[in-house]
Amino acid sequence: MSRLRLLSASAVLAVSFMSLPAHAVNKDMIQLQTQVQQLQDSVARLQQANDERMGVLKDLVQQTSDAVNKMSVAMDGMKLELQNDGTASGAKTDQLSGQIQSLNDSVDELKARMARMEKSLSDVSSQQQSIGAALNNMPQQTGGGAPASTPPPSNSAPDPATQSALPPTADVVAPPAGDRSVAPAGAPPIADMYRTAYGDFVGAKYPLAMQEFQDLAKAYPDDNLAGNAWFYMGEIDLRTQKPTAAVSAYNHLIERYPDNVKIPAAHLHKADAMVAMRQNDKAVLELRALIQRFPNSPEATAARSKLTTLARR
Repeated sequence: MSRLRLLSASAVLAVSFMSLPAHAVNKDMIQLQTQVQQLQDSVARLQQANDERMGVLKDLVQQTSDAVNKMSVAMDGMKLELQNDGTASGAKTDQLSGQIQSLNDSVDELKARMARMEKSLSDVSSQQQSIGAALNNMPQQTGGGAPASTPPPSNSAPDPATQSALPPTADVVAPPAGDRSVAPAGAPPIADMYRTAYGDFVGAKYPLAMQEFQDLAKAYPDDNLAGNAWFYMGEIDLRTQKPTAAVSAYNHLIERYPDNVKIPAAHLHKADAMVAMRQNDKAVLELRALIQRFPNSPEATAARSKLTTLARR
C-alpha cells in the first residue's frame, strides 16, 4: 500500500509537471494570435485609407485633365482666331498697297499730261511769236489801199495748222515736268519706251516687259524713269518667284535714284521678297528702315501692319 501510494503521488506529480508547459504554450499562442489579428486589422484599415486617398487623387487627376483639355481647346481657338486676323490683315494690307500704287501711277500720269500740255502751249506760243514777227517785218502797201496783211491779235486762237499735236496718253507713270532726257542715237523717246513697257507689264507680259524696261534703263540710265523701270523689274521678279533678283533690282533703285517716288514702295516690296526668302529678320529691319525714313507715307502704315503680322508668326 505504501508503494502504491508512493507511485500515485509520483504520477500526480509527474502529470502536474507535464501540464505546466502546455498551459504556458497555449497562452503565448493566444497572445500571438491576438497580435496577428490586431496587425491584420491595422493593415485592413490602412488599405481602406489608401483606397479612399487613391479615389480622391483619381478625382483630382480627372478634374485636372478636364481643365487641361478645356485650356487646350481654348488655346486652339485663340490661335485660329489670331491666324484668321493675321490673314485678313495681310489681305487688307496688300489691297491697300495696290490702291496706293494705283494712286501713285494716276498722279504721275496727271503730271505727265500737264507737262505735255505745257510743252504744247509753249510750242504754240513760240509759233505765234514767230508768225507775228514775220508779219511785222513784211513791207506795207503804199497809197489808200489796205495793208497787205494784218498781224493777228495776241488773244486770237492759234491756227490749227500750226499747232503741234499732243502725244497720245496712256495709263502709265510718266516723268515729272522737269525731266529733259536726250534720246541716244537710234533710241526711241523715253516716254514711248516707258509707255510700251508699262502696258506690257499691266498685261502680264512679263518677259517682254522685262526686256523693254531693261532697254529703257540701258538707253537712259540717268533719267528718273529709269528708276521706275528698275522698280517694275523688281516687281516682275517678285511675281515670277525670283525674290533674290527682286531684292537686287529694288536695291539698285534705292541706291542709284534716291529721289525717286517709288522708293517707299521699293522698301516695302523688298521686305516681301525677303519674307519669301525666309529672311524674316532682314525683312523686319527693312520695314523699320522704311518707317524711319518715310514715317507719314502710306507704305509706312502698311509696313507697321506687316511688322505686326511677322511678330505673330
